[in-house]
This record gives sequence, structure tokens and C-alpha cells, in this order.
Amino acid sequence: MNKEIQINGKSIFYRIEGKGNPVILVHGFGEDGNVWNNQVKYLKDNFQLIIPDLPGSGKSDLIEDMSIEGMAEVIHTIIHQEDIDSCPVIGHSMGGYITLALVEKYWNHVSAFGLFSSSSLADSEEKKTIRKKGIEFIREHGSFEFLKTSNPNLFSPITKDNNPTLIKAQIDSVSNISLAALVSYYEAMMQRPDRTDILIKATVPVLFIIGKYDKAVPMEDSLKQCHLPEKSYIHILQQSGHMGMLEEPGSNNRILEEFLQDI
Repeated sequence: MNKEIQINGKSIFYRIEGKGNPVILVHGFGEDGNVWNNQVKYLKDNFQLIIPDLPGSGKSDLIEDMSIEGMAEVIHTIIHQEDIDSCPVIGHSMGGYITLALVEKYWNHVSAFGLFSSSSLADSEEKKTIRKKGIEFIREHGSFEFLKTSNPNLFSPITKDNNPTLIKAQIDSVSNISLAALVSYYEAMMQRPDRTDILIKATVPVLFIIGKYDKAVPMEDSLKQCHLPEKSYIHILQQSGHMGMLEEPGSNNRILEEFLQDI
């Protein structure tokens, strides 16, 4: 079922698939909700999956407040629209940053959460410099050229060697994302605060899915955070980079299913 909500005159698209207890899947930078299609197909018989296109991605408009906190408000609005008391929220990459911002302000609506190739840490100065160079490239060459250049680095060497068509398909699937959206996302990520305290204070189950070959969120950084919550579920995808839901869909599907059933 395809649905829309209006936020200050801007349209936000999301879809609902399956039946059972609700679960929200939040995609990351340079993606849209379709990045979760493998998981939706696998999980929809047992869970009601709510998959938004974040503002500026897929079928959703850019909104006035494109900060991480502003996008967390969008997820909160969807929760209210669907009359959900509390549910698990799984965020990939930038979607994980948004999930943490949601938990920070609306903890009562989140019964468990997952950081999928994501982190509670703020950007380092080195990372901010890389993002600023990325913004310059986007503005000079356009969004598609940026994604075509940068996206292959999100995949593991194993995927690059054995499944290059997967990488091309993912790049082609987001070819319509706008320059303004990508720049807004980078600026939002640079400005986000450290939210390590959210993990330290977490009393709900927290899932960590980590790619062994992840360059965007290195495994070493993720492992330093896994012990912080009261109850953590930790999984390392042995053949994945940053895009584990595409690179190892079978393993990832089982990890999500076991986590959601256990909680």
C-alpha cells in the first residue's frame, strides 16, 4: 500500500507491506526505500513493514528542515499517522543517524532499534573535509556523476569482483536523486552531534549490523560502540561493505528476522 503525508505543503511518500507488528525501515544517503526490497519480500509475511522515502529521495519532496532532526520528525509524523504506540526502527547509514535522533526525542515510540552500517559518533574533522569535497564535486558535476563515482566504494572487494551488475543496478536505481537533496544530506550529517549517550542510556534492545569491509563506517568504530547499550545484538557480515542488505541479503534477512522475533 502506497501512502503520503503532507508536511508544510510538501509530500512525503511511504509504503506499507505485510502483516503483523509494525517495523520501520529507514534508508540512507543516496538511496530510497527500494533499497530494502530484499528484506521486505522476506519479512512481510510476519511483520508490517513501513518504508519511507526520506525527504528529497524517491517520491518524497525536499522539506524546509533537512537536518537529521528534521528528518526524524518526519518519521515521528508517520508513526502518528499510522497510530503506532511503539515499534522497532532500523536505520541504514544516514538512516541510523535519523533513528538515533528519533530515539533521543521520542524514545517512548521506539521499542527497539538497529544501526545498520551506522554510528552514534559525530563526523570527525577529517570526515567533514571529505564531505565538503563531495559537495563541491556534486555542485560541479551533478548528483548522478557523484553517485556513479562514489557508490562503488560502498561495496566490498568481493562484491566488486563477483557482482558488478549489482553495483550498477543500485546506482541506476537512484539516478533521479537531485543535487539539492545530496547536498542537504551531507550538510545534515556534518552538523549532527555525537549521540553516543543514546546508546549508553538505551534500555531497549539495540541491533548492530556491521560490514567487515565497510569503509564509510569502519568495523573498528562500530565495535567500539556495541557494548554500550544494556542489551546488544551484534552481527558482522563477512562479505559486505556498507551495503549489506544488497551484498548479503540472505544473511541480513535472517539477522533481522531473528532480532524482530526475539524482541
